[in-house]
Amino acid sequence: MIKLNSKLSIVCLTGIFFIMFLAGCSKAYYSAMEKIGKEKRHLLIDNVEDVKESQTKAQEEFTDALTRIKELYGFDGGDLEKFYNRFKDSFEDCDYRAREIEKRINKVKKVGGDLFVEWEAEIQQINDLKLKAISRKSLKDAKTKYARLEGVMSVSTEKMYPVLAKLKDYVLYLKHNLNAKAVGSLSGEVVSIEKEVAGLIEDMTVSIKEAQNFINNFQ
Repeated sequence: MIKLNSKLSIVCLTGIFFIMFLAGCSKAYYSAMEKIGKEKRHLLIDNVEDVKESQTKAQEEFTDALTRIKELYGFDGGDLEKFYNRFKDSFEDCDYRAREIEKRINKVKKVGGDLFVEWEAEIQQINDLKLKAISRKSLKDAKTKYARLEGVMSVSTEKMYPVLAKLKDYVLYLKHNLNAKAVGSLSGEVVSIEKEVAGLIEDMTVSIKEAQNFINNFQ
């Protein structure tokens, strides 16, 4: 029972600290996290892990949306309302996940930037020139790895929005024209959106691999 309460307390404290972070109280947030053993480098890794998790889920949700679109090919006059609701649900899942990914990437950028500023300031406090040089090289290597990760994440994120815009167009069009003819008129759009979704999923795969590589190698 004591162990359970301890775990719950940590979860609650982490939640409170996260709210502080979002509110802009960065110093208080970092100070509080350090008290439970979480330095900025740990927070950065945790945040990258969160982005990776969200992108993995996004792959599944965009794939599901593509499946819904492909149903346009073989639509034979079935339950239009049911078809529309499934399609709308898929779009909303993708839209929610995209916003979650963007928020998590922004958090990665915030913590990453703060970490490197702190790292640079601490290097200035080292008197031993050899140790200072080693620390500066470590910082340079870390920045290079981070820049590569941020670039890959940004590319995959930016490509979500054109796809989402098209999906939203389809959802609204079907909402206003819920009939077999309208469904049939969208079937010609499948090839175009299919390529875009496939490209997006591939970019997310690259981003997920880069995130894992960063997690494995960041010092």
